[in-house]
Amino acid sequence: MAIGLLLAGCGGSDAPDQPQSVAEAAAPAPGAPDGRILCAPPGEAEFRRMCAVERAVDAKGTVLTVRLPDGGFHRLRVAADGRGIAAADGAAPAIVRTRGAVIEVEVGGARYRLPAAAKVPDAPG
Repeated sequence: MAIGLLLAGCGGSDAPDQPQSVAEAAAPAPGAPDGRILCAPPGEAEFRRMCAVERAVDAKGTVLTVRLPDGGFHRLRVAADGRGIAAADGAAPAIVRTRGAVIEVEVGGARYRLPAAAKVPDAPG
């Protein structure tokens, strides 16, 4: 079953006033210093608001580039329908989880949190 994902923006409260698409997550938001998102670089357990995120559109759709404080980065492709995220390139796949009002994306040991309103269907059986 598909997991429907809608991002709520990168700042403010956990309860969105108006849902947005995954692609809009990279737009700088009020309350998010410098448009940064919560992340945990490889080897770190705690999330801190320290990763920059950039949004670009190419012939295949929207790509989010998330940058770690050490200069490393990952590129994430947003599904055309705005319902999911996958690694845009590289050997490591993106592991995507929804945790309440948050989408957590893990790539190469780094973890990124994007605010979201997730609609998860019941499991079969």
